[in-house]
Amino acid sequence: MNEQSDKTPNQKAPHILNASSNLLGICFVVLTSLKLLNLAKTTIIDEVATVDIVAFTTSCLLSFLSLRSNDQRSYLLEKIADFIFIAGIVLLLATAILFSFNIIV
Repeated sequence: MNEQSDKTPNQKAPHILNASSNLLGICFVVLTSLKLLNLAKTTIIDEVATVDIVAFTTSCLLSFLSLRSNDQRSYLLEKIADFIFIAGIVLLLATAILFSFNIIV
């Protein structure tokens, strides 16, 4: 019995889509705020927010495509979306920690 037969298809995709779209919005707010306050020139947080935007957008797109598909590709898209989502979360967490301890400004 393989791993996929134990799980229903698209088990995590709706959750990934919901969470990554919410975090995508937060990253857009952060990036817009930095640009409006003219802080983008003095900090690297805008570059990190841009990388997070790309990660969460990719995660949203792949999880949406996973929901639209009903074959083996659906499971693969869900796994890739999950991995990219986790990478975006880790990057966001690392940025928050470094910013909190004034390591990056």
